[in-house]
Amino acid sequence: MLITHIKLLLTAIFWGGTFIAGRIVAQNVPPFSAAFLRFLIATVILLAVTWRMEPRFPRLTATQACVIVLLGMTGVFFYNFFFFLGLKNIDAGRASLIVALNPVMICAGAAIFFHENITPLKILGIVVSVSGALVVISRGNLLHIFQGGIGMGELYIFGCVLSWVSFSLIGKLILGALSPLVSITYSSLAGMVALLIPASMEGLWGQLVGYRVIDWTGLLYLGFCGTVLGFVWYYEGIQKIGSTRAGLYINFVPVSAVIMAWLMLNEPVTLSLLVGAGMVSAGVYMTSLKQEPTGS
Repeated sequence: MLITHIKLLLTAIFWGGTFIAGRIVAQNVPPFSAAFLRFLIATVILLAVTWRMEPRFPRLTATQACVIVLLGMTGVFFYNFFFFLGLKNIDAGRASLIVALNPVMICAGAAIFFHENITPLKILGIVVSVSGALVVISRGNLLHIFQGGIGMGELYIFGCVLSWVSFSLIGKLILGALSPLVSITYSSLAGMVALLIPASMEGLWGQLVGYRVIDWTGLLYLGFCGTVLGFVWYYEGIQKIGSTRAGLYINFVPVSAVIMAWLMLNEPVTLSLLVGAGMVSAGVYMTSLKQEPTGS
């Protein structure tokens, strides 16, 4: 049981690290190219893991195939496009705290679209988390929001949130028929294929030789640690200790991201960042019952 908790903690650290790796990669690699290469790496490994862990690759019905395509477009294509474009423009720590809204927004979306029960505590958690994110986005001055002070970087990262919420809610339609690992593998494959055309239009194939060693290191980290290990270990944790207890580890994602951004990228840790981090984490904790994983 101890090894499960260690894996979940490492998963949270890995997911926090994706913002640092993404920030580094985004400075030199165009967004579609970075997203394609990340999921090319991840998909190859996921196919091998699925082949080993699943008895067989299940055939998809027409409906399931449509859902898988939607999952690939939301959770892979659009999420990663916004992820890399946003991290080109704003600090990794700030981005991680905006993305930390994922569980809260999923909770709200499930209540709206699936009529899931939402308690007063969860409503309070949503309010607290969103307020914390606004503190982070506005850098402690909420009037900036009404004065056009929010940059495109923040808006792109909020696009990550909307993409992942869509991915998670759509995933509810298929997880009963397919295992989480198969769903992730298939949706990663679908998203990777969709990314190929825009990545090629960015000049992917001609630019490969120009990528730095640190770019390839970041992409390998994003593909293997942030995607494969993260998802496999997270779902192992859900199976062994339940979604509620496993979901609590999500609170460590923005914390680890802010700490690593400070240590590795010399990003400042401001008062508004600390206050917003505390509010977002508290809100996520209040809405953590039966939540979906955060995006990376």
